[in-house]
Amino acid sequence: MPIVVVANPKGGVGKSTLSTNIAGYFARQGHTVMLGDADRQQSSAVWLRQRPPQARPIVTWDASAVDVLRPPRGTTHVVLDTPAGLHGRQLKETLKRADKLLIPLQPSLFDMQATKDFVDDLKDRRRAADLDIAVVGMRVDERTIAAERLRAFVEELDLPVLTHLRDTQNYVRLAMQGLTLFDVLPSRVAKDLKAWEPITAWLD
Repeated sequence: MPIVVVANPKGGVGKSTLSTNIAGYFARQGHTVMLGDADRQQSSAVWLRQRPPQARPIVTWDASAVDVLRPPRGTTHVVLDTPAGLHGRQLKETLKRADKLLIPLQPSLFDMQATKDFVDDLKDRRRAADLDIAVVGMRVDERTIAAERLRAFVEELDLPVLTHLRDTQNYVRLAMQGLTLFDVLPSRVAKDLKAWEPITAWLD
């Protein structure tokens, strides 16, 4: 059972956006998906309450307790949305069971510094764990100086950067309906699905 964790110590970087859309991708593949929410704000759980009954099913559970990665039987794929400031025992338990870790990163000084410290800690822990780690640039306009700084920064992380996701209202509008890019006609979100191709390839 693959377990995908989306984590970054900084709040507001797009963890829930990534988590919900990954869950939507797995659901479209016909998998039995659990979207665990380890964040006290329960953003993913709130999103699921908006999900229409005709959409492909995604089930949630409150993963904010210590034993965060024990989904019920029958689950084939797990996506875990984590809180800001993930550390200590909760981080240790999460990494122990995770197969893949995806780090969302925005092109701001504060986000990059927090992510660098997080990645340095992960690399120390990674020596004893077989964990596939990658980065996704969030809300990135490729034409800006900030995007260039982000590219320079991630080169220092020595981690693969799968793709950059643009700042678009598509995510906002779909989230309000409990939907993902993978729940609507591809022609409506073709540009964004193209940007997601490296992520889905990595997930597979």
